[in-house]
Amino acid sequence: MFAAGAEVVGTVTQVLPKFIPGTLIGKGKIEEIAELVKNTQATLVVVDHSLAGGQTRNLEQLIGVRVLDRSQLILDIFAQRAQSYEGKLQVELAQMLDQLPRMVGGWLGSLSRQAGGIGTRGPGETALELDRRRIRKRVDFIKEKLEDVRRNRAQYRHSRKRSKVPSFALIGYTNSGKSTLLNRLTQSQVFVKDQVFATLDPTTRQIHLPEVKNAVLTDTVGFIRKLPTHLIEAFKATLEESAEADVLMHVVDLSSPHMQRQMEVVNELVREFCWDTKPIIHVFNKSDLASQEKQMQVRAFPRVFVSAVTGYGLERLKKAMVEQVQKLSRETELYFPKDKEFKIYELGSEAQIIRKESTENGTICYVYLTEGQLSKWHEFMA
Repeated sequence: MFAAGAEVVGTVTQVLPKFIPGTLIGKGKIEEIAELVKNTQATLVVVDHSLAGGQTRNLEQLIGVRVLDRSQLILDIFAQRAQSYEGKLQVELAQMLDQLPRMVGGWLGSLSRQAGGIGTRGPGETALELDRRRIRKRVDFIKEKLEDVRRNRAQYRHSRKRSKVPSFALIGYTNSGKSTLLNRLTQSQVFVKDQVFATLDPTTRQIHLPEVKNAVLTDTVGFIRKLPTHLIEAFKATLEESAEADVLMHVVDLSSPHMQRQMEVVNELVREFCWDTKPIIHVFNKSDLASQEKQMQVRAFPRVFVSAVTGYGLERLKKAMVEQVQKLSRETELYFPKDKEFKIYELGSEAQIIRKESTENGTICYVYLTEGQLSKWHEFMA
């Protein structure tokens, strides 16, 4: 709520064996909320659950103020954070996909005020269909624009793959410090702020790993529990940056009291997106703010404890990144005759040469190569 610019003046919790169809929550709890709203002069109620259009309308009538559900609050925060053209398109698409199933409930309120009889029903339904058609047309337009973005990103990724550049993607719960870590590792100046969903657009920067030479690191939108499905649909082009990465780096806020639950949320989404076959480095950030006992609770491997703010542990993290790239590679023996030895310089600029041996007619190089690099240097394989 603070992230959306609102001040929380009260909270109410209810545990139900099953939800009430018309209002989600029970009558007594609604009366309690209405009394709390009156006493605190609150102007908005947020329900930490999904609401149908009819449920929202019923709650607003009974409580007397505007009611939002969890998805609408998240989308409102996203709308505030969106800066780029692409980010604004993604948020607008998510909002429209969220709005469509709510429209019937919203329109019922206006139709119910019409008098019964012949001729009163058609215009309302026509207006509803017109609005639906308008929204669907806008949804199709935005999807076309985002598909152009997806194609452009795919071209950049294909270019990097042709150049045999290893890629890493930062994933994790929102506000875990991914952007700060990106800045530290790549000497960049991307936007950083201590707030949820500060990053909406993916940012890719080059990172220098001594043994690997060049690699790229991508920062993406943070995850949150019960991530709305229409949000996933809208940010599909953004999520592809992580889907296509060679190695994932799961950034965890070690200082958070909800660390375990946040890790579970991210792990569940990784499985849902079918990313669990990728190598993952668990990066426990903000270790300068956590106790030693907290570190002892960690069971994830491979793991590295870091502080993106102070720089603690970053060299160990780079070493872990190199190890993962090497696991994607295999040691290969290449032979360069005298007239081709100039190629060794190019080889050293894109792969780790373990050692070199000079012979009478040329040079033998022992080097780590990925599957893609093997095809490029195939003619020199001994």
